Amino acid sequence: MAVVALQQKTRAAADLARRNVIEVKDLSLVFQTSDGPVNALSNIDLEVEAGEFVSFIGPSGCGKTTLLRVIADLEQPTSGAITVNGMSPSEAREKRAYGYVFQAAALYPWRTISGNISLPLEVMGISKEERRQRIARNLELVNLSGFEKKFPWQLSGGMQQRASIARALSFDPDLLLMDEPFGALDEIVRDHLNEQLLKLWAKTQKTVIFVTHSIPEAVFLSTKIVVMSPRPGRIHEIIDCDLGAERPLDIRETPKFLEIAHRVREGLRHGHSYDEVHA
Repeated sequence: MAVVALQQKTRAAADLARRNVIEVKDLSLVFQTSDGPVNALSNIDLEVEAGEFVSFIGPSGCGKTTLLRVIADLEQPTSGAITVNGMSPSEAREKRAYGYVFQAAALYPWRTISGNISLPLEVMGISKEERRQRIARNLELVNLSGFEKKFPWQLSGGMQQRASIARALSFDPDLLLMDEPFGALDEIVRDHLNEQLLKLWAKTQKTVIFVTHSIPEAVFLSTKIVVMSPRPGRIHEIIDCDLGAERPLDIRETPKFLEIAHRVREGLRHGHSYDEVHA
């Protein structure tokens, strides 16, 4: 009986690990503008399992950020269905099921780093002692311990984005949504933050949705890459990125990495070809 119970518990744990955090079915979004309707997303179908790192990549205007904003309940789809942790995006937002990291760090300049990280916790009514502990824990996660009393303008752009990530993690959401957070940074800083983000993901086991224009960044970070094509935004291809958990920067020179990068590049090109044919 004990063996059967253990097997059942193991299967239950495996099922939980495989649960879908995000389910999108036949989703479309049309913006109404003064110049007429703009089809931003068309017939999107997507499933994201717990613990995955999924990157959205595509040309400007393909709907990457729009899809991320639909997940975050910042945009409303015109048709189709979407659930986040088994709830509507609105319910997920109200229950703080996700943290959101914007393209810019969006830190309040009059608040210290600890004050910025503390803000969502204050809104939630978390006690002062609990806030202090969470701030310290998340600053350590992003390697900013000792900078809690600094103001944003005293930190580099990369450090500000790490503080923004710490703020998004402060209330321990299951899901982390990241809208091209390293796009404005130079390549050296970007590489360093990519490495740190992978370590953070390994420590926290969060599900991450990451928007990027960079093929090397998408391949380096992801377990799955969603290649999108423009006008209207569609999913052209979903590519598994099975490079393993250990990913030093020099993995980018390996045949496997280059093979996946080539598939992404071909997917992007074919997506544009589809657009030209059907324009």
